[in-house]
Amino acid sequence: MNTAFLLFLIIVAGTLVITYYAAKKTKTASEFYTAGGELTGWQNGLAIAGDYMSAASFLGIAGMVALFGFDGFFYSIGFLVAYLVVLYLVAEPLRNLGKYTMADMIAARFDNKKVRGVAALNSITISIFYMIAQLVGAGALIKLLLGLEYSTSVLIVGALMTVYVVFGGMTATSWVQIIKCVLLMAGTFIISLIVFAKFDFNLLHMFDEMAKATPLKEAFLNPGNKFTNGLDTISLNLALVLGTAGLPHILIRFFTVKDAPTARKSVVVATWVIGLFYVMTIFLGFGAAAFVGKDVIVQANAAGNMAAPLLAKALGGDFLFAFVSAVAFATILAVVAGLVLSAASAFAHDFYSHILRKGKATEKEQVRSAKLASVGVAIISIILALFAQKLNVAFLVSLAFAVAASANLPVLVFTVFWRRFNTAGAVTGMLVGLISSLILVIVSPNVWDPVAGKAILVGEPLISLTNPGIISIPIGFLGAIAGTLLSSKRNDEKYDEILVKANTGMQEVV
Repeated sequence: MNTAFLLFLIIVAGTLVITYYAAKKTKTASEFYTAGGELTGWQNGLAIAGDYMSAASFLGIAGMVALFGFDGFFYSIGFLVAYLVVLYLVAEPLRNLGKYTMADMIAARFDNKKVRGVAALNSITISIFYMIAQLVGAGALIKLLLGLEYSTSVLIVGALMTVYVVFGGMTATSWVQIIKCVLLMAGTFIISLIVFAKFDFNLLHMFDEMAKATPLKEAFLNPGNKFTNGLDTISLNLALVLGTAGLPHILIRFFTVKDAPTARKSVVVATWVIGLFYVMTIFLGFGAAAFVGKDVIVQANAAGNMAAPLLAKALGGDFLFAFVSAVAFATILAVVAGLVLSAASAFAHDFYSHILRKGKATEKEQVRSAKLASVGVAIISIILALFAQKLNVAFLVSLAFAVAASANLPVLVFTVFWRRFNTAGAVTGMLVGLISSLILVIVSPNVWDPVAGKAILVGEPLISLTNPGIISIPIGFLGAIAGTLLSSKRNDEKYDEILVKANTGMQEVV
């Protein structure tokens, strides 16, 4: 326990030192929002990977694989393939057309307060949804490791993430994410190597053994242990594959580099790192199932979120357990800082600067409003996380992906690839996608269950889908199409200019 506490203190102290030095370089709005666009391709690639490989990846997926076998790996596949969508559809146009936030890209074509306001609302909603998952993971982790109450743990993480963003902005957030990425890859590799050694470095032997090592027997290696509804499985994967391209905290990372080619390089670096990591989640899950056991995993956390730290303890004793738990803690800190920053940027840059102040806010006013927004977002997320303790963090993130794919992706795609697309279509698509996905979540089995304790509320769900993506994503696209076709207003006068900028990198300062 002393070792664990010491490693926690080292990580917290290290990140606070980074924040201290970053604060000296964070004076202007550009420095606060985007680190002045000074990150290199490999730095930003590691930061993207650090932002993406969240508590859901490290804690949630390992637990899912350990408890449900093949079905848990759906998350790994979906998260990885998603970066192909980001690479080929979003990265360069976003960097070429935007400045600080996702709303900048859409506003480059539709200079309309409603468009920018709704885009900012989506960004804030998705960021908070995603952040709840990270805080739930943090609460469970610190409770297991240090014996602190869940609520106390959530408050500690919430306070730290607010400090990073308020004082260090994007520079501090980026370097925390880079360092965390390196630590996470190192920790995951060490555990994976030990697990693989236990199976004599033989993949076939590993799979043969796993067919006998869990209560599920051979079914462990087959789909259908968790996702028994084929439509629900397709829905989950749709949300995972398409949702990344609409996640605000990932999208703003493309503004931290100097140009579109560097943004593309960032995605390539991130994809390789993320790919290697998700391959290793197989070893984490298999190892936990074989060497920790379902009963111990569930006893520590019913949702399976502590499978990876428990595996580290079983294989390497208290020190490896402490190291892996500290890395998981760093993982959560890095991701929540990015989420707070994306939500704060949306509020300060889009709501405050462009809508309330009509573009006349000074640099000092923008930075101050962003810092105040960071505190507000953190408080809201902490309060919501206190009520979500029993939910699996991988599931929570998958819902955030569904909202992102439904509310943001249609508008991002149509802004660049559809000449007829107009302001009405943009507003309608974003609102319809957001509202439909949230309503479908509220009436789903995630919120309602006849058995007390299995969901947030007791009762029969109105739909059987646990992930709404297969319904809400098409609805988002249809909303954007219908809004455009039913409106007589045309906005295609900027389309040719936008198309050139989006595809050639001829960025103008906006």
